[in-house]
Amino acid sequence: MDFFTAQDHARRLTGRLVLLLGLAVVALIVVTSVVVALAVVLLDGGPFTGEPLARALQPRLLVGVATAVILVVGLGSLVRHLQLRAGGSAVAEALGGRPLNLETRDADERQLLNVVEEMAIASGMPVPLVYVLEDQAINAFAAGQELDDVAIGVTRGAIETLDRDQLQGVIAHEFSHILHGDMRLNLRLVALLHGILVIGLIGRMLLHASGSGRRMRSRRGRGQAAVLGLGAALMVVGYAGTLCGNLIKAAVSRQREFLADASAVQYTRNPEGIGGALKVLAAHRLGSRLLATHAAEFSHLYFGSGVRSLSRLTATHPPVEARIRRVLPRWDGSLPPAPAIRSSRQAGAPAPGGSRGADTLASGALAAAVVASVGRPSAEDIARARRRLGEIDERLFEAAHEPFAARALVYGILMGADSRSREAQRQALNGQALPEVLSELEALDAPLSGLAPGQRLPLIELALPALRQLSATQHARFQACLRRLMALEVHAGALQWALHRLVVQGIRGERRARRDRHLADLAGPLSLLLSTLARAGQQDEGQARAAVERLSAVLGVTLDFVGEPALATDLDWAMARLVRLVQDERAPLLTAMSCCVEHDGRIDPEEAELLSAVAWTLGCPLPSAERSAGQADAGTAR
Repeated sequence: MDFFTAQDHARRLTGRLVLLLGLAVVALIVVTSVVVALAVVLLDGGPFTGEPLARALQPRLLVGVATAVILVVGLGSLVRHLQLRAGGSAVAEALGGRPLNLETRDADERQLLNVVEEMAIASGMPVPLVYVLEDQAINAFAAGQELDDVAIGVTRGAIETLDRDQLQGVIAHEFSHILHGDMRLNLRLVALLHGILVIGLIGRMLLHASGSGRRMRSRRGRGQAAVLGLGAALMVVGYAGTLCGNLIKAAVSRQREFLADASAVQYTRNPEGIGGALKVLAAHRLGSRLLATHAAEFSHLYFGSGVRSLSRLTATHPPVEARIRRVLPRWDGSLPPAPAIRSSRQAGAPAPGGSRGADTLASGALAAAVVASVGRPSAEDIARARRRLGEIDERLFEAAHEPFAARALVYGILMGADSRSREAQRQALNGQALPEVLSELEALDAPLSGLAPGQRLPLIELALPALRQLSATQHARFQACLRRLMALEVHAGALQWALHRLVVQGIRGERRARRDRHLADLAGPLSLLLSTLARAGQQDEGQARAAVERLSAVLGVTLDFVGEPALATDLDWAMARLVRLVQDERAPLLTAMSCCVEHDGRIDPEEAELLSAVAWTLGCPLPSAERSAGQADAGTAR
């Protein structure tokens, strides 16, 4: 299942769930409305005969009560949705997680960061925030509304108990949830179930209030009995509805866990990694059970179950033994000795080596390989990411993990190549940026001047977690400086624009647009974007024009080649419309983009960076496009 098919499958699954839960909510609202209406009639003082039920079923009263119940459920869901709107960080903090210090010297924590960074860069997405849960159980989770607000949480037990291969298997499992669209589905379930739960909570409050008012005078005894009955009925209905929702949630979650385990094997090509982690989990004396107060609410997000289940029907995860047999069919049932918590481990630093220069892609199956790789990082992608991280100057690598230096690093990357632009931009920063940031920029000037092609995008991806930790004031100043840098650019290239857009969107996020447009509706934005990419990938304007004309016939859209270099504002206008493209037409667009940047049967590192940055802003995480011809052919078959 490729990225686009998986995304469509997740959306169809979401639709079915919404329908199924919608029916459950409708039934809940009907029953609750009748119960509340009956209580209102009884509190009104009528005789306890068949008349109260008839009065309770009067349309006017029933509609009024149903409206109130709908508002209660909707308000409960909305409140929880707004609480989770901050993305994965809200979930991590609700579970007691703390952001992992990006400059940590702890060997185990450094190894975790290395693994997450490698997986992110291999997947073609910005590095997510990493949280540590100080819990000795073995568990992890990924949460977030969109790719730009993802957070990954890992328990202390997993960090200190699992070896590097096993930890990589767990992180690959969580990246599968990210890339297959499970996160948004999970958070929507949390919000909806909370709305249903509110009915039961109101019932419990009424029972408590009725129980504390037993000294009421006898003439109010009937009213007290009605309130008591209403509270009990609401508790039963609310908790029954919550149980029904949890059953649906658990059934879906179990299947997604099998998919994530299989994807982890596919990404790493090492079944012993995820399989070994599951065996260690099965042998661990604390298992995966989390002690956090809100652990049960987010149980379907975890690598392991995280909580105890009353039965298999309510379990959000398949049995660990079943998961092991899926990834290790020849497993004999033996488990390793119960692991002890390891206090330290040699940090898994990125492996040095690899040559600098322009790795290339051969044509032919190139575009198909690029599209097939979206959301599906391979073992080669992970190895390439590790190698690329090892090639980056140590000063730049460390700067990406420190907030002051990360700002300076991004400024240096986004400043223009020609001397006129850089001089004007430097003067603008002198009047706007903090002195500490300017000092860091001065210190990074030498390593930035030696930056190799293909290293800008990974550095920006590494810097995003540090930039997301800026305060509101720091963030506003940083955004103002970025806007000033782009405004003073004499010849803003496509790559500069794409990297700038990725930084802004990666920190601030971008409001999710409705996907209701087709390629035929977007001829203008398509012409502008594809012309810009074609000029970046071709030697002269004639070749660029020919590339766009060929794509016009392939896409079935009349495209006009735009000869003049586009302004950043024009490209932003085009992207604001292209993000509304329906899901099943994104693969043809990505194919067209790949064909545009391809030149002489290859994609150079800078062109690969451009393609990956634009693809990410379209919601298509693209692993590195630098492959050999044989790898391109293999990629289409993956």
